[in-house]
Amino acid sequence: MPAAHDPGAHRPGGHPGPAAHQGQVPHQGPAAHQGPAPHQGSAPHQGSAPVPPPPPAPGFAPPGPVPHTPHHVQAPQAPETTGHVPLPPGGPVGMPSAPPAASVPDASTTTIAVLLIGPAGAGKTSVAKYWADHRRVPTAHISLDDVREWVRSGFADPQSGWNDNSEAQYRLARRTCGFAARNFLANGISCILDDAVFPDRPVVGLGGWKRHVGPGLLPVVLLPGLEIVLERNAERAGNRRLTDEEVARIHGRMAGWYGSGLPIIDNSQLDVPQTARVLDDVLARSIASPPSW
Repeated sequence: MPAAHDPGAHRPGGHPGPAAHQGQVPHQGPAAHQGPAPHQGSAPHQGSAPVPPPPPAPGFAPPGPVPHTPHHVQAPQAPETTGHVPLPPGGPVGMPSAPPAASVPDASTTTIAVLLIGPAGAGKTSVAKYWADHRRVPTAHISLDDVREWVRSGFADPQSGWNDNSEAQYRLARRTCGFAARNFLANGISCILDDAVFPDRPVVGLGGWKRHVGPGLLPVVLLPGLEIVLERNAERAGNRRLTDEEVARIHGRMAGWYGSGLPIIDNSQLDVPQTARVLDDVLARSIASPPSW
């Protein structure tokens, strides 16, 4: 119930009524607004009938009832046509769970993240696409070269000389690929990344991939013979094609992966489907016994 209002404070005609005693609690209810003021020191008569208020002064219009205004009125909203699908945030990818010792893991149905390493012309992109296309679980292919070439204006091509700009764009592309891989894995989609990772260069080494994707990333090296790499490189066009000297230099440095403990596939005599099947076998062994890297 609202607090009682002193009728003498705004009495019609502008004549104030007698002041209330300090500390006196105003009477609650209709009688507090009606009837003459009681004598000082006397209590108001309890249970008396309410006295009608005096007539208003000429030209005075009593205020009408204040309409109730709701505090929050929201217009009805049209239902969303596509809905809202919550997506789990991506975190570092952990090691895939090893199957029981009595069973052989099936890499084609396990949600995993794979890093396919190899020199230019090794067939990384072709094998990665085929492998992703033919899996029985959702799988994405992420090519670092494709992501690096998202930069159109100001693109720094490492073939023109490795400098601060090309290194920064490479690092940014690798981090972007890592974020994408983590998000895919968090939402139940496997992924395969491909990159020309060198065993003797920290800038383009495995450490960055482990940091951006997680320790559960499974690296596999694709390393055919030099003559095969040169043939495949000759079929390339644009900035993806390297000189024979550059291809030979990269291939020689990739030989440093031998003895590293990482699985290596020599696909010199294998076509793309055959290489993808060998990749599944190698990954099954990696799931059962993850490599140290």
